[in-house]
Formats: sequence, C-alpha cells, structure tokens
Amino acid sequence: MDVVLDNLDEFLGGMQGTVVLTLVSFACAFVLGVVVAGFRVSPVSPLRFVGAAYVNVVRNIPLPAIFILFYFGLPNVGIGYSRFTASIIILAGYTGTFVAEAVRAGVNSVARGQAEAARSLGMTFPQTMRTVIVPQALRTVVQPIGSVFIALIKNSAVATVISVPNLTKSVERVVTDTAEFTPVYLGAAIAYLLLTLPSEQAVGWIERKVAIRR
Repeated sequence: MDVVLDNLDEFLGGMQGTVVLTLVSFACAFVLGVVVAGFRVSPVSPLRFVGAAYVNVVRNIPLPAIFILFYFGLPNVGIGYSRFTASIIILAGYTGTFVAEAVRAGVNSVARGQAEAARSLGMTFPQTMRTVIVPQALRTVVQPIGSVFIALIKNSAVATVISVPNLTKSVERVVTDTAEFTPVYLGAAIAYLLLTLPSEQAVGWIERKVAIRR
C-alpha cells in the first residue's frame, strides 16, 4: 500500500472532487425529484404524462451513454457546458428520477383523508402538496432517498468519461503513473467506503430523529 500513501494527496483531492460533485448534484436532484413527484401525482393528466415520460426514459438509459450524448452531442446543435456543469446537470437529472419515485411512494403512503381535509379547507393542489402531503411524505422516505444519495456517490465516478476531477479520475492518473493496479484500486475501494459508510450512518441518524418527531 506504499503507492497509496505516496500518492495520498492525489487520493484526497479526488475524494474532495467526488464530495463536491455529489453534494451539488444531490441538492439539484432533490429539488427536481420533488417537483417531478408532484407531476406524477397531479390531477392534471398532461403533467402526469410529462412526469412519467421523464422518469421512464431517463432512468432506463445507461448513465455513461447520457454523459456522452449530453456532453459531446449537444455542442453539435450549438449548446455546450463546462465539464463540471455538464456533470451536475446529468447527475442531477438522472438521480432526480429516483428521488421522484421515492417521494411519489411517500406521497402515496399519506392517508387520502389528509388531502381531502386540505381541499375542504379551500387549499389548492399545490398548497396541499407543499404544506400537508410532501412534509409527511418526506419523513417516510428518508431511507430510500438516503440510498439514492449513496448510489450517487458511486455514480459520480462516471463523470470520469468527460475528465471531471473525482476520485476515480485521480485513481486512473495514479495507475497511469505507477502501473500498480491492485493496490491503487484497493485504495480506491477503501476511499469510497470512507465516503459511503458515514453517509449510511448519517441517513440512519436522520431517520431516527425524524421518527421521534412524528
């Protein structure tokens, strides 16, 4: 493992890139997912169609294919983004579909009487979702959304295909410089565990805190 220790700064820099990429992407994905979930349960059929089409199309395309099509394809029609911005858009758009399905499941778990009571008070559908349904739904889906977050940490490695700085990209550089495959990738596995295991513990803590407050 000397090769890992000798290149520790490269590993740490890659981990930092992965953390930034994950946090920014997840923040965007969470907002997008809640909005799309609202579309999915909307009483307006065109919105339900748009939400369902978005989820079913995006999450069934391999993530590397989306990266390649988005980053290398859009410039052909005059649309281009920096590598980092493109990665955020792609990861958020892809992850948002899984957040949307988790939130939709949470919405469906809320008693129907809650929405009926809100309507009887004169609330509109957006008001009912924002103040009554979604706050309750989110408390029931902490674990599923946490799993989506942990998956995003690992999925961020796909940004390597467009050379975005992250842990996997750093590992590739170390392997190229040292030709030490096994110890370097073992070090990468440990580094990813150092990111995912604390995240799992944090999700469990949040779930317990939310359960106490309910």
